[in-house]
Amino acid sequence: MTIQSRLGRFDLTMIIVSLVIGVGIFKTPGIVAEKAGSPFIFYTAWILGGIVCICGAFTFAEIGSRLPAAGGYYRIFSHCYHPIFAFMFNWGLIFTNAGGSVAVALVGAEYIQPVIVPAGLMYLFTPKVIAVALVTGLYIINYLGIKMGSRAQNILSGLKIAMILLLCLPLFIHTARPADAVAATQSMSSVNPISALGICLISIFFTFGGYQNTINLGADIHEPRRNIPRGIFGGMTIVLVLYLLLNTAYCQVLGLDNMKGKTLIAAELAKTLFGDAGFKITSIAVFISVAGFINSAFMYNPRMLYAMSEDNILPPIFRKVNGRTQAQEFAITFFFLIIFVSLLISGAFEKVMNYTMFIDSGSLIFAAATIFILRRRKEGETAEGFKMKLFPYVPILYMLVLLVVCISDFANDYFSVLASLGVMAAGYPLYYLLKRKTGKGVAA
Repeated sequence: MTIQSRLGRFDLTMIIVSLVIGVGIFKTPGIVAEKAGSPFIFYTAWILGGIVCICGAFTFAEIGSRLPAAGGYYRIFSHCYHPIFAFMFNWGLIFTNAGGSVAVALVGAEYIQPVIVPAGLMYLFTPKVIAVALVTGLYIINYLGIKMGSRAQNILSGLKIAMILLLCLPLFIHTARPADAVAATQSMSSVNPISALGICLISIFFTFGGYQNTINLGADIHEPRRNIPRGIFGGMTIVLVLYLLLNTAYCQVLGLDNMKGKTLIAAELAKTLFGDAGFKITSIAVFISVAGFINSAFMYNPRMLYAMSEDNILPPIFRKVNGRTQAQEFAITFFFLIIFVSLLISGAFEKVMNYTMFIDSGSLIFAAATIFILRRRKEGETAEGFKMKLFPYVPILYMLVLLVVCISDFANDYFSVLASLGVMAAGYPLYYLLKRKTGKGVAA
């Protein structure tokens, strides 16, 4: 059974909003503030992250328009490089995507635990227990079909946007100047700006990442050559505006020194503005945001497994689609089990983030480079397709900054980076083993 297109431009836009706005913007600004050491580096890092994000959006909008397919992120590697290269990266990405889902699930559980669990029962309902319950519920929703998952996505994304706007609303009437503003500026001389900027970008790209995964839904979207670029631009415009407003609110209301090292910074902001009720409301809202991110992961990761199965690397059961619901029931269950096991063995948020960021950023460099191959071959050039301006400068800038992030990630936490490379390298022998198991031989 082939995949049928059942998602429109609005669905794609809401998926992008939830893919990008997971938990990062509610947590990583505290990490960025601590690493930056000064308002100048803090704002420079976020502005640079936004510019690079725009470059990435343009790049993947054109890639998705030229080569719309189920599991498009895998497909561009297989089509432009080699199936073994595609499998090694995407095998690793399935696990890093699961790792990213674990990271945000744990943060969401950390937010919601003090709100819904009585103090005497916190030892029983730990963040991991809550995270397992959340992931299981979203697995069931997506098992019921792509439209069911899409409807849940639209609701969760709408609630997420409303919550962020609520946090930003007092920004325009709050006039107090943070007491640490001058002191933070004076501390800038003690910070190595280049090193600090690179480390900050690791967290910021974790916060901005995700939009590239929409090309995995190329077969699910009506008129993909037209709607993939428009959905990406619409979704990223919403994200950039919300990020700008919320970061300004953090700095103006809390101040940079008060932000440093805060693990629940969004809740701290709400508590400052609205009191204890604000803390509870925001904790619930962040949990909803986390649910939206994980829900989108259940939508696109099975499509990557579908593409691997199409290349006869994974068994045919991975591309089996329920004709009525369009759900890959086995593939969704497989991805759920990876998340479940990862939850049981996961570590701290920053460790998971560093693990996911290196392989994610590395794969993005090679994925973005496929635009040069597609343009040279003149593939997918149609009247309704998208073609970016300022080529090749836009993708080159995007790739160079991602390279800086990879280097900074390695310098900051080489053990997590080596672990992610180990997962990717394991894909090489596994590729040949699986090809033999499928009985289709090995691609030359």
